[in-house]
Amino acid sequence: MKKLLCFFVLCALVVGLSFSQSAGEIEVLLSRDAVSYEEAAWFVLRVAEIPGFADSEGAFGYAMEQNWLPSRAAPGAAARLDGVSLLIMRSFGYKGGAMYTLTKSPRYAYRELVYQGIIQGRVEPAMDVSGEFLLYIAGRILAGTGS
Repeated sequence: MKKLLCFFVLCALVVGLSFSQSAGEIEVLLSRDAVSYEEAAWFVLRVAEIPGFADSEGAFGYAMEQNWLPSRAAPGAAARLDGVSLLIMRSFGYKGGAMYTLTKSPRYAYRELVYQGIIQGRVEPAMDVSGEFLLYIAGRILAGTGS
C-alpha cells in the first residue's frame, strides 16, 4: 500500500511538473469520481504533448475529429475506460495487436492496454474513469511501465 501511495505521488509530480499543469488543475482532476470525455481529452492530449488547444472544448473537438474517442462520446458524459483507452492508444500512437489494428475500436484498445500492463487491477471496459485512475494511467505511460 505504501508503494502504491508513493507511486501516485510520483505520478502527480511528474505529470504536474513536466507538463506545466497547475496544482489546481491536478487537484480538480483528482477530486473527480468520474471524469468527462472533455476533461479526459484535455488531460491526455496535454500529456501527449499535442499542441494547439486553448481549452478543453477544443481538445474534445480535435479528438472527435481524429476518431480518437468513441462515436457515442459526449463532452459532459462520464468517460468509460474503453473510450479513454482508445484516446490514449491513438494520441500516443501506440501500435496494437491484430484486432486493434483492424478495428481501432475502444474494446480492443482497452484489451491492448491491459495486455501491455498499463491498465491493471480489478477493472472492466464499461467502468467510469476517475481522475485518480486517469492520472495513474498517465503516470504508467510516462514511466514506460508495462510489458
